[in-house]
Amino acid sequence: MHENEKRIKLIVQRRILVFSVLIFVAKMGAYFLTNSVGVLTDALESTVNVMTGFISLYSISFALKPRDVDHPFGHGKIESISASIEGILIVLAGLLIIFEAIKRLFNPSEIEQLDIGILIVALAGLINYVLGYFSIKTGRKHKSIALIAGGKHLQSDTYSTIGLVLGLLLLLLTKKAWLDSAIAMLFGSIIIYTGYKILKETTSNLMDEADFKLLKAISKILWENRKQNWIDVSNLKLLKYGDRYHIDCDLTLPWYLNITEAHKEGDFVMQKISEQYPFAIDFTIHTDACTKKMCKHCTISNCKFRVKPFKKERIWTVEKTIKLATS
Repeated sequence: MHENEKRIKLIVQRRILVFSVLIFVAKMGAYFLTNSVGVLTDALESTVNVMTGFISLYSISFALKPRDVDHPFGHGKIESISASIEGILIVLAGLLIIFEAIKRLFNPSEIEQLDIGILIVALAGLINYVLGYFSIKTGRKHKSIALIAGGKHLQSDTYSTIGLVLGLLLLLLTKKAWLDSAIAMLFGSIIIYTGYKILKETTSNLMDEADFKLLKAISKILWENRKQNWIDVSNLKLLKYGDRYHIDCDLTLPWYLNITEAHKEGDFVMQKISEQYPFAIDFTIHTDACTKKMCKHCTISNCKFRVKPFKKERIWTVEKTIKLATS
């Protein structure tokens, strides 16, 4: 990754952190003004934003460190770990909000200056949406899981804020105290669901779950750029570490090619994938020699060593390319 890209990721996260602190202070001020548990819901979620902002900033800084002997695949996994911590904190915040809402339901408090509180909450929600938009945009451009997860959380905060403002307006009009707790319980549940979705996504990444969408796209690239010497591709694997991808595959070639010729075929595979995906990729391409049983799939018409007639071309679907061996 270029130094400029590293700098951009850090700058974006620093700005998000600064705004998160300011928004948290504003929401806590709104809570003390209104004494509304609904407003407290928003303030507690902002507490999570601040904590995860610091975690994300550290994880991004750590992930951008160059590979070394102790970490030959880089430090990118720290971003998935930080996003998982964020998910856990969001779930805990949601549970705390619901607990406080239930307590207030049986012992309602007097609500004050709700109109000012609604204005502060609405403005904070708008700022969160803008921050989330830039965080997701930067994260997708520079392949940062931490920025994407943080951005999604900020935007989900905005969506819940919209509903919260509507609920607070209803509370302002009706003066029914139980609505305050009902609103908090509803949006506490939404917050928990948001944390669950983040945890599910980051856990899949930590467990190196196969990205079939990307594997399918790579299989298509290989098929569309297939050379006659490429008899088969198998054992295709893809791992993601931060902003860096690792792609492994076995490329079956005619057994009579020399090392230089086989190496050129592997280079061509890397070239075609890199043209479509210009982010950092580490390739490991293992070349296998063809066997007699592969003659029925081999399209080399002038092969002097063919022992069986050609029957049917083997199409490289993602299901076939991820298999450990050809059949």
